[in-house]
Amino acid sequence: FVQRLQQLKITIPKAPAPKGNYVTCVQTGNLLHLAGHIPQRSDGTFIQGKLGKTLTIEEGYDAAKLCAINILSTLEQHVNGDWDQIARIVKLVGFVNCTDEFEQSPAVINGASDLLTQLFQKPHARSAVGTNALPFQVATEIECIVELHQPTTTTPATPAT
Repeated sequence: FVQRLQQLKITIPKAPAPKGNYVTCVQTGNLLHLAGHIPQRSDGTFIQGKLGKTLTIEEGYDAAKLCAINILSTLEQHVNGDWDQIARIVKLVGFVNCTDEFEQSPAVINGASDLLTQLFQKPHARSAVGTNALPFQVATEIECIVELHQPTTTTPATPAT
C-alpha cells in the first residue's frame, strides 16, 4: 500500500478536524463509517465552486480526489498507520455541488474512486449525487464505509472542539 502511495506521489496530510459536532470516523465491529470529507487542502483552503457553472469536470475530479486523500488521512489516524488492517473500501457516497442541468456527477466522483481502487486494488460500491449546495461552497463531499480485517481497539477520531 505504501509503495503504491509513493508511486502515485500521494502525500497524506494531517487529518482535518471535523467542521461540526461529530467525529470523522466511527467503528462498529469490523466496519468504519467515515463522515463526509471535503476537498480541503493542507493549507486549510478548499476547492470551491459549482460544476456546470464555475468548475470543469476535470476540476471536480481533482476535488473528489482530494476528498479521497483526506479520507486516507482519517484512515491512517484510525489504524495508527497500519494499512494492513484495512481489508477494502466497501462503499463511497459522493456529493457534487452542481447546477440542475449537470449530469456528470459520476465522472466527477471517479476522482475518488480511481484513486482508492488503485490503492486498495479492489472495486467498491458507490453513489454519485448532484446537489445544489455543499458546506463552505465546496465542489465535492465524500463519505465512505471501510472494512477492517478484524476489529481493532483504537480510539475514535478526535471530535470537534
